[in-house]
Amino acid sequence: MAIYLVVTAHQSEYPEPIHFQQGTTLQIGEKYQGPEDWQDWYFCHTDAHPGGWVPRQVFRLTEAGQGVALQDYSAKELNVAQGDLLEGTRTLNGWLWAQHLASKESGWVPLENLQIQEG
Repeated sequence: MAIYLVVTAHQSEYPEPIHFQQGTTLQIGEKYQGPEDWQDWYFCHTDAHPGGWVPRQVFRLTEAGQGVALQDYSAKELNVAQGDLLEGTRTLNGWLWAQHLASKESGWVPLENLQIQEG
């Protein structure tokens, strides 16, 4: 685990992020294509949620347009301000799963908004 300094603030655009448990059936939609060059994110939905972005590593395709979750997952993004300190625990496709050191909240933050701090 490493400590990161937020150099650019980030606010989530998704107030109700997709989340699911291992074994959940997913409907796999479009692959993300944007200027950020975040690789291997797919818009997925479940019977319980209308949709959200999911990294390719957390599901296995079972047939065309359908997959199964290989692990529990939440697309919750962490709202952060410049100068905040985070403890990062997992990096996937241009994003970091982190815990805010002050608030103890956890979520995803774009790596491009962060600077790793030397020990």
